[in-house]
Amino acid sequence: MINNVAEYRKKFGYSQDKLADKLAVSRQTIISIEKGKFNPSLPLALMIAKLFESNVENIFILEEEDYK
Repeated sequence: MINNVAEYRKKFGYSQDKLADKLAVSRQTIISIEKGKFNPSLPLALMIAKLFESNVENIFILEEEDYK
């Protein structure tokens, strides 16, 4: 899965720390999500999408190999 979390975070003017605070997660969680090393839970993905005023599908993109 690829994601656009870093792009949306920058667009909204959030640091990784600020985004982590808004989502009640650690900064390390945000770093791991942005690097693609961690896929968020569905509730966290929905919270991220809502915060960025977008759809989950615009932020988190499944690649073909993700569902084979």
